[in-house]
Amino acid sequence: MKKIILLALIIYAVQQRHEISAWLNPPTSFVASVGSDVVLYSTQSCGYCRKARELMTEKNIPYAEYDIEKSPVYRARWAELGGRGVPVLVVNNNVIHGYRPAQILEYASQ
Repeated sequence: MKKIILLALIIYAVQQRHEISAWLNPPTSFVASVGSDVVLYSTQSCGYCRKARELMTEKNIPYAEYDIEKSPVYRARWAELGGRGVPVLVVNNNVIHGYRPAQILEYASQ
């Protein structure tokens, strides 16, 4: 019985290795880990996420985007940032909850 439980735990750990790795080795800075000054945590169906993408494209602001529905690792990072909805942006180490164009542009110009 102990061998079956151990085997089940090993299989589970292998399946969840990305989440376990992100939990055990969190980056010191989310921004530093992606090499961009702007990070957008989003979903494909979110209208405000689309507006944030359009704003940053229009203003030529380079950004990295992570869909929290497609990756448990990025969903965990979003949750660590206090995410309760989308979009959540990290702009020059400032966290912005929701679509706030004035804040995005202000922080991006720093």
